[in-house]
Amino acid sequence: MERTRAAAAADKRSMSEELAPNFATYADAMETYADFAAMNRVIDAYNLAQDADAERLANVELLLKQPYFAKVALQFKPGQKPKELYIGTAGIADEAYHRLVVDWRSPVAEVYYNQDTGPTSYVADGRTIDVDLKLRRQFDIDEDRLNAYFDTTVAIQDSLLLASLSKRRTAQMQAITATIQKEQNQVVRHEDVPVLLVSGIAGSGKTSVLLQRIAYLFYQMRGSLDAREVFLITPNPVFRDYIAGVLPDLGERNPESLTWNEFARGLLPPDRGVGEANVPLAALARIDAAVRDFEFDAFDFRDIRVRDVRLVSADSIRKLSDKLRRIPAGPHRVTLMREELHARLEARLAQMAGADETLDALSTLSLDEQLRIFHEAIAPADEQEERALALRYLRDRYADAFAAVDNDDWLRIDRVGMRLLNADGLSPLEWLYLKMALTGLGNPDAKYVMIDEVQDYTAAQLAVLARYFRRAHFLLLGDPNQAIAPGTATFDEVRAVFEAARGPVEECRLMTSYRSTPEITELFASLLGEDERANISAVQRADEPPAIVSCPDEAAYAAALREAVAAARDDEGLSAVIAPWKHEAKRLQKLLGDDAPPLADDTASLPAQGVVLITLKLAKGLEFDRVIVPDASERVFPADDPLSRRRLYTTLSRATRSLVVLAHGELTPLLRKG
Repeated sequence: MERTRAAAAADKRSMSEELAPNFATYADAMETYADFAAMNRVIDAYNLAQDADAERLANVELLLKQPYFAKVALQFKPGQKPKELYIGTAGIADEAYHRLVVDWRSPVAEVYYNQDTGPTSYVADGRTIDVDLKLRRQFDIDEDRLNAYFDTTVAIQDSLLLASLSKRRTAQMQAITATIQKEQNQVVRHEDVPVLLVSGIAGSGKTSVLLQRIAYLFYQMRGSLDAREVFLITPNPVFRDYIAGVLPDLGERNPESLTWNEFARGLLPPDRGVGEANVPLAALARIDAAVRDFEFDAFDFRDIRVRDVRLVSADSIRKLSDKLRRIPAGPHRVTLMREELHARLEARLAQMAGADETLDALSTLSLDEQLRIFHEAIAPADEQEERALALRYLRDRYADAFAAVDNDDWLRIDRVGMRLLNADGLSPLEWLYLKMALTGLGNPDAKYVMIDEVQDYTAAQLAVLARYFRRAHFLLLGDPNQAIAPGTATFDEVRAVFEAARGPVEECRLMTSYRSTPEITELFASLLGEDERANISAVQRADEPPAIVSCPDEAAYAAALREAVAAARDDEGLSAVIAPWKHEAKRLQKLLGDDAPPLADDTASLPAQGVVLITLKLAKGLEFDRVIVPDASERVFPADDPLSRRRLYTTLSRATRSLVVLAHGELTPLLRKG
């Protein structure tokens, strides 16, 4: 890269010395332009070389941490010597273009993830290639140190996976590139479809698979897919921080990441909260039906103002709408009106630029204001230049007016909605949906949207996302048994929303628990139906069974809770006391006093180790070495409430190695044996 930089600098100096611009005649000008074009081509070639070297350097830096994690020996034809390939988080070749390490996302690497020794196949460029997998070797390498290696001959024996799962949990999710299992690989490498719905039990690696899928898509569409075209809708900021390091560790940029509230706040007026999301789908259908035969009236528009200056009146906007009445009221007409309003604003500011008031204001600008607006001190040489500077000044002063035009703030969405729906007001979600229906508000450039914990969203929220990202492909991941809030969409409703928006929905299931020990998995799986429970398996090594303690009185309960927290502090790794609600967490803090762990909130990252007190809402999607359930009594988790069953399932399944379940009084019947 340094040689390229030096050569480029030398060539630019040489070309600048030789280049003599001459515009005296048409022929001279054409020759000068040709010289400039030739110089630009040389510079472009250097830029391309530098970009290629920068990508190679990034791969080298990535592979220095772990050069590869697997090796396969493939026999392509009978009697032919097997070809050995090393697989890593990035691909790299030597200067003779001989492949040293194959990227895990390349087609041939699929034979490693298929986990089938012997005859197998992979797909490359639309063609199925049959091979005989003679060797599947896994490596545990840290920089230049080989810690262990394993030769896998049967699919269920995955020593690298077990070694990885035995490690303590950290405050950051780790990539699972080396240990992607066969059922997970089917999601990661699934063909590109409009909607893919993944249902997985707790601990089945749904979020990890989602992130590996994003990395896989970046590899498949390198050069055509930008991280800004991929959106990840996450449950909360803590969860976003938890997963933030995975894609950078794979050499990829993180996509745009938003919670629902952040998404909604970015589109709603600043004085309106995000409000209640549990809006029936029928309300949105009424909006669609009403807009089809809708026409603006005189009171649907408002002035475009900045401070006390009216730049475009509501009446003139009404007249503009009437002028376009032949076009149905909706996104097309609003787009044309928006363009015309831009032109009218420009004309109004051009008129104002010659006014004495504007010129006086221009002449009294401080030096700091001049530098901010014009990036230099101004001294107009004549009247024409003065008016040009005045126009730039006015564009800066009234920038909010142009933003108001772009945001369609000149439309009174609330009034339109109340008139259309014969209602006294609109919820924030209805307001947002109506604005999309009227104006075409949306992001047509987004190519992929990933929604994690999809069971936590209402059908109306999903309908808004499907419409806003109208051209994107969706990956939806969740677990219906972890729907811990009332009114959220069932998986049948999720399918219905996206079938209406995108057509057929393809589905995958993940039924293996990689997070929790078999004993913990058995306990949370006991809360599920018999058919579903029969399909669940765990791959972790057996460990201590969960401790379940019922405390008859307050003193015994407080002592047991203190003991559990103290034991967690003495343990390595990260432990959590998971309270069902925030008010319950506050009560626990008061009960424990100085012994209380810090209460996690959605503004801070989790610590690397120690004990935290956290609400179930924030703990969703996270995992901890040790979990303490502070009160699994019948009062907190009544047996006749499906929501309580799902909340308990979600709480128990946060634990990886150790689980302590306390009950203040009688244990919930949901966990009683027999």
